Amino acid sequence: MKKLFTILLFFVLVLFLSCKEKQHWLVDSEEGKLRIELVADSITIPFAMAFLSDDRMVVSDRPKGEMIIVNTDDGVKTKVKGVPVVINKGDGGLLDILPHPQFKTNKKVFYVYSFQNEQGFSLAVESARLEKDSLVERKRLFTAQPYFDRPSFYGSRLLLKDGYLYISTGVDKSRQDSAQLLTNHLGKIMRIKEDGSLPKGNPFINVPGALPEIWCYGTRNPQGLTVNPFTNEIWEHEHGPKGGDEINIINGGKNYGWPIITYGKEYDGNPVGDGNTEKEGMEQPFHYYVPSIAPSGMVFYTGKRFPKWKGNLFIGSMVLRHLNRSVIKNNKVIHEERILKDQKWRVRNVIQGPDGYLYIGVDGGMILRIKPEKSFF
Repeated sequence: MKKLFTILLFFVLVLFLSCKEKQHWLVDSEEGKLRIELVADSITIPFAMAFLSDDRMVVSDRPKGEMIIVNTDDGVKTKVKGVPVVINKGDGGLLDILPHPQFKTNKKVFYVYSFQNEQGFSLAVESARLEKDSLVERKRLFTAQPYFDRPSFYGSRLLLKDGYLYISTGVDKSRQDSAQLLTNHLGKIMRIKEDGSLPKGNPFINVPGALPEIWCYGTRNPQGLTVNPFTNEIWEHEHGPKGGDEINIINGGKNYGWPIITYGKEYDGNPVGDGNTEKEGMEQPFHYYVPSIAPSGMVFYTGKRFPKWKGNLFIGSMVLRHLNRSVIKNNKVIHEERILKDQKWRVRNVIQGPDGYLYIGVDGGMILRIKPEKSFF
């Protein structure tokens, strides 16, 4: 009898644990209530988030330099072996991670990180195969030039489109004029092939002194890079100084103006440069923010779980601490909603999962799944 009781108790306990509800929050949105579920925690700064399969997500813990595989069903985390040593000074560390579109068959991932050697500080992009929980066959594809004696604004996001790899980089205050020079990789977006080779069609490839990887220039600190699936355009967002965060539509050969034109000001309130907001030959932002929201992460929603949100652009906000939803029509932002304001989470990233739900990473550092409650429909 005692043995039978023990067995029954065991199965009751298993049933209880399996049925135990995930930690969650119910929050309001303009379209109805949302359920925010905890997927995983204890990730300091979840800079990168990307799905490898329906239930496996790869995440970067930026300052720790860790690449982590998260099971989104049970929250179990596995640290990936073979990750390069990073330097986490400034806003450096292990930054973006991008699985190849054919990851299921080729196991290939791209990633970007800051490092230091005898030449100084720089930024590198590599590819590797992710075999189970280890990076193998690492290959250096890009190294930002020149090296510097101290860390800078690194940026950096990765994007694959039509077989080309796009790499964003930032530039700090002490070197901000470098964003207008084609002789360095600071404050730029680069374009290379998947194998690291140089595309023949890059816009500055025949310009004397210009670095041939440069696709466009005049950016400040880009922390969002995505393809608009409805127009096939590359969209980018970047931090301004005090105000002047921008959303841009990116095209090859264009100058996006930093630090010559901006809608922001210096942190002491003085104008940046001559205080210009436009200049001939420089692109205007698609949209800008004053005051700054400190954007990070970027995705257009295309799923079926939130039909009222289809086509909306989602961006994380770190300073104003919310998830930013933008409604776009006739090439303009016609409405914005700031979700999760009461939670005051520094939203570091936002992606859409294979299940059609939204997933966010917040500094501190949780991975959260956003689901609609019945009242949302």
